[in-house]
Amino acid sequence: MNFEFTPEQEQLRKSVRDFAQKEIAPHVLDWDENQTFPLEAVKLCGKLGYMGSIFPEELGGAGLTYIDYCIIIEELSRVDPSVGLIVAAHTSLCSNHIFLAGSDEQKQRYLPRLATGEWIGCWSLTEPEAGSDAAGTRSTAVLDGGHWVINGGKTFTTNAHYADVCVGMAVTDRAAAQHGISAFLFEKDTPGFRLGKKENKMGMRASATGEVLFDNCRLPQSRMLGKQGHGFVDSLRALDGGRISIAALSIGIAQGAYDAALKYSKQRKQFGRFISEFQAIQFKLADMATSIEASRLLTYKAAARKDEGKRVTRESAMAKLFASEAAVKVCDEALQIHGGYGFIKDYPVEKFYRDVKLMTIGEGTSEIQRMVLARQLLNL
Repeated sequence: MNFEFTPEQEQLRKSVRDFAQKEIAPHVLDWDENQTFPLEAVKLCGKLGYMGSIFPEELGGAGLTYIDYCIIIEELSRVDPSVGLIVAAHTSLCSNHIFLAGSDEQKQRYLPRLATGEWIGCWSLTEPEAGSDAAGTRSTAVLDGGHWVINGGKTFTTNAHYADVCVGMAVTDRAAAQHGISAFLFEKDTPGFRLGKKENKMGMRASATGEVLFDNCRLPQSRMLGKQGHGFVDSLRALDGGRISIAALSIGIAQGAYDAALKYSKQRKQFGRFISEFQAIQFKLADMATSIEASRLLTYKAAARKDEGKRVTRESAMAKLFASEAAVKVCDEALQIHGGYGFIKDYPVEKFYRDVKLMTIGEGTSEIQRMVLARQLLNL
């Protein structure tokens, strides 16, 4: 077993870190305060290959591995988790669903634009009455002549208000439950496809999250993505990879918070000593560093298995569960180390603390990850 990154991966980490420090870090506070979607930075991510990292070069991608992809997400999120989330949702969910289930024609039409950042993608599964219970989807698609007529709506869609293409799920056979859900491709100018409310969130405020609505939206049959009734199954396949990216995002947040706390502990004096000299602070830092490293090992193990073409349902659920919950604890301790200053927006841990909670909720809550793992462990 090799636990070392290759020289090329170390160089990738350095280049992404340099990019994030130069192009993202100066704007983080302003983007967060004003809920500004960082479109220019996202487009730069596309030009650098970050938006299509895991896709082959013949489809416009960078031809990188899942380990490389995790490095990219981790380093972007270490500076601004919102940017990491934008890239992860675009890549792991929207683009990857097309890559996994799309026809050759669909791949050729969409992936080169998505992989290069020319287009931004979003992925819509969740509904107001169907969150963790995705099988409770109420949006419907009815075949009318040569077109599907789709009605309903989705919520909590990352990138919704800036997306050029949306992968959305709707019921084509109610009697078949989750096996009656199909996926469709909606372009932003499709008649009947419109945007609803943009959410005002606690954290991840530079990442636009909102509703997409289908009002007698007519799509040609060629816009069905994958086989009829396979939308939910294909969604689970996409989520296996997506949860790895959320684990990497969690590591990035935790690392950013830890770095800030470590730096602060070496500068802040109390009782005539730097607080890093107190055992109470040292123990906190030790636990934080250990949790981050354990998260990294679980996450990159899952990524390595993904690169080997193996099924990663269990590994991705473990990585996402552990890394997200560990990141919440790390950010809590980082803020505690800062004391009162951790409650002030001038210090980065305040934002990390608000951003990190989404990691235990998005792409399957911690409770759902435990359900997935239990079924895997018990062969249910």
